[in-house]
Amino acid sequence: MPGRRTTVAGRDLPRFMDQLRRWRGDLTGDAAGFVSPDVKLRPSLSVEPGTGTGPLNVRFTLQFDVEGTKDGTPRSVDAAAVMRAWTEGLGLVPIEGGGWAPLPTQWLAQHGARVAELLAAREADGRVANHALPALGALCSTLEYPPPPGLERLAPLIEGFQKIPDIPLPSDVTAALRPYQLEGVRWLGFLRSTGLGGILADDMGLGKTLQALCALQGRTLVVCPTSVLPNWESEIARFRPSQTVSVYHGASRALDPATNVTLTTYAILRLDAAELAAVTWDAVVLDEAQAIKNPDSKVARAAYGLNASFRLAMSGTPVENRLDDLWSLIHFTNKGLLGGRKDFEDQYARPIAEGRRDVGEKLRKRIKPFVLRRLKKDVALELPPRTESIMHVSLDERERALYNAVFSATKEEVVALLNAGGGVMKALEALLRLRQAACHTGLLPGQDSVTASSKVEMLVDALKNAVADGHKALVFSQWTSLLNLIEPALKDAGITFERLDGSTPNRGDVVSRFQGAEGPPVMLISLKAGGTGLNLTAADHVFLVDPWWNPAVEAQAADRAHRIGQERPVFVYRLVSKGTVEEKILGLQEKKRALFEAALGEASSAASLTKDDLLQLFS
Repeated sequence: MPGRRTTVAGRDLPRFMDQLRRWRGDLTGDAAGFVSPDVKLRPSLSVEPGTGTGPLNVRFTLQFDVEGTKDGTPRSVDAAAVMRAWTEGLGLVPIEGGGWAPLPTQWLAQHGARVAELLAAREADGRVANHALPALGALCSTLEYPPPPGLERLAPLIEGFQKIPDIPLPSDVTAALRPYQLEGVRWLGFLRSTGLGGILADDMGLGKTLQALCALQGRTLVVCPTSVLPNWESEIARFRPSQTVSVYHGASRALDPATNVTLTTYAILRLDAAELAAVTWDAVVLDEAQAIKNPDSKVARAAYGLNASFRLAMSGTPVENRLDDLWSLIHFTNKGLLGGRKDFEDQYARPIAEGRRDVGEKLRKRIKPFVLRRLKKDVALELPPRTESIMHVSLDERERALYNAVFSATKEEVVALLNAGGGVMKALEALLRLRQAACHTGLLPGQDSVTASSKVEMLVDALKNAVADGHKALVFSQWTSLLNLIEPALKDAGITFERLDGSTPNRGDVVSRFQGAEGPPVMLISLKAGGTGLNLTAADHVFLVDPWWNPAVEAQAADRAHRIGQERPVFVYRLVSKGTVEEKILGLQEKKRALFEAALGEASSAASLTKDDLLQLFS
């Protein structure tokens, strides 16, 4: 604007100077020097080798040398400044010391995406993440520069893991691994040896813990949900008995530097982030790694700050709600692989949500070397069949009247708020009440908890039949308050049971009793506390009392019974009240499956829970 002073850092000056450069008239005075057509940028690459036999630690610097200045003084422009100007659509970049240089647009059109990838994977000291070394090698080839030292060690990565070197199993491994498990150990061993991280995303029940244990060396930190701590202790004692183990948990917790494996929980990781980050671990393993799916959470930031040569995330559901879930896990295992969050949103998440098949394929290709996922139906052929079905529940007149009253009281307000661009929390609160009304009216505020429930009655009848035929059953609910209402119904029916939720002490003992031949035939489990990390193969019936729109969570629950070691067919039942929001939730589950498949499978589109989804539930 005339009469206003501006600076190089301002957004308007670069655009104005770009217009001057394109102007066909004559420029005099300083302006002619600032936008001289003789000035050019030439890329200049510097690569320094790392040391040692572990991570390659290659450092690289990319700058653009300035040619054609009037005074001939050697000058350069950092690649980050050039990339910033290019992504903002500018034609010029400021030169340190004064003046401007036109961007090498043709060169950037060919190599800009690769340079952006390298810059995203570069640390402040110039070290580039090993997953980006193939891209650095390609850039070296373009600039006729020698390839990065040690690039040949990444040959299996470059060749798509067609030939992964064999590695010997640790001498203390007591298990006989299946072929797909040996393949997983080789994959993990390669990643570890080259300083790469990975996500082991095998189906539940395929032995992710065993594969991880076979690949670990040196001082290791394992972070897992509290409910899974006993499982890790028992698995290490069973499969790697020579490994020393300490549990970093409780009020008097202290790190033992002499221990091979330190076990802790996500809650402790969040609380003791500084203490755990101060240790240089040989390996860090995040079990049920979807716990860090929110990149803004304290536990995710604590995980990012851990210092380790090898990072492994284990999760049968690396995508639960949004593609951001996957970005967070990748950011932990291979920082920079998917760029920053905004880059990921622009390049992948938004186009995939819009149904772009090519982008979904691009994402799968990008992450494929670093994510290993096998399905039970493909590799565990010895597993018995699994049958899933829906038990439709008819509400009685009293339940229906109360459900309709809740629906009528909330629908108009919620729909109006959503259409106005807000009201998500209000919608979720109303949705909670509707789901509760569909399960047991005693869950609603002000209602009598001793009243009957059509859904609980159907559940108890089904459990009676299963127990009479010699079966054991798992009963899952998201609400401990609903489990409280199911308990007296089981006692009245004479059915004995165990219970596992977030307040259960000695979880290992509870599991052992249920797994025993003389143990009770039913276990009540809260979905949050028992949906992961438990081996409950004594059961062959699974009842999901209150369905939710995330099928991955329900699948994890069912996989407590349908896993290696199960010898009988498994039957999974979802109890769904007819004419309620629960029926509509089943439709939304398909959208969640599409989201998962867009990243790890072959689906063409994906979607997260949106305003339209909520409106559909209240239609």
